Amino acid sequence: MSALRIWVMASRPRTLPAALAPVFVGTAAAYNQLQERVVEGVYNNTTGSSIAAVGDLTSEFRWGTFLAALIGAIFIQIGTNLANDYSDAKRGTDTEDRLGPVRVTASGLAAPKRVLYATWAAFAVASLAGLYLAIEVGPIIIAVGVLSIAAGVLYTGGPKPYGYEGLGEIFVFVFFGLVAVNGSYYVQLEQLDLAPFLLSIPIGLLSAAILVVNNVRDIDTDRRAGKRTLAVRLGRERTRALYAGMIVFAYLLLPLVLIAGTRWAPALFALITIPLAAKPMHAVRNRTDGPALNAALAQTGALLGAFALVAAIALAI
Repeated sequence: MSALRIWVMASRPRTLPAALAPVFVGTAAAYNQLQERVVEGVYNNTTGSSIAAVGDLTSEFRWGTFLAALIGAIFIQIGTNLANDYSDAKRGTDTEDRLGPVRVTASGLAAPKRVLYATWAAFAVASLAGLYLAIEVGPIIIAVGVLSIAAGVLYTGGPKPYGYEGLGEIFVFVFFGLVAVNGSYYVQLEQLDLAPFLLSIPIGLLSAAILVVNNVRDIDTDRRAGKRTLAVRLGRERTRALYAGMIVFAYLLLPLVLIAGTRWAPALFALITIPLAAKPMHAVRNRTDGPALNAALAQTGALLGAFALVAAIALAI
């Protein structure tokens, strides 16, 4: 196996929609808000014109902060995945009978020290992106970045990893939903608003659903290893119900964005992605084998990606 393939495997690309989705949605919400301001003449009041040129809108959009937020989110996700790979192997919770994809540390494909160095390299890239954002937007971004990286490391690392106590889904909901969507909005406009907050809830639910699939797949091996994930605590049937509930509520709660105003209605186009939920919901409900649940994990990531992409494009145009 080539070195490139090993490190791609370690980064777990199927989980990357959880990093990309909130940035696109939060940024699209900010772009929507910028359009409203331009139409109202906020950025063109010196000329007396009520409608500014398209060029004014383009110049107000912060492309640098968008790219930095995207890079930061991706490498925090990769760093978290690598930290998880390293910590689980060191604790002995990744065994030969696990049903998920191969873990590079536990399988011996990569030395533990190399995985650890790669973890910190990923977090270093994320930190550089965060430093740029702090210069452009303000020091509050540093605090957000430090908390995000710390949460990623302590998920399975440290003396008392919260991922082993059933709190992983809460971490994903908060950091890949609430924090990432609203943070991506904030770095564009330097303010928080109701609409991106309401949009961050379904994004957080779908992101956390990816972890639920992962944990329901590994429920037996995690139980034997003493890893008390939420799935282990709830049991298989209730975890399956939780997964279905998270998917359903993500779609049911999306229309709440209209509370912030009817101009946010384009986000409702994301409802057209509902059919994509059928296959992973059926697999999680009826299957226990690794290949089927690995496919369901990928399909849940694709569902999140499609949901976010449709909502973002609709909001932007």
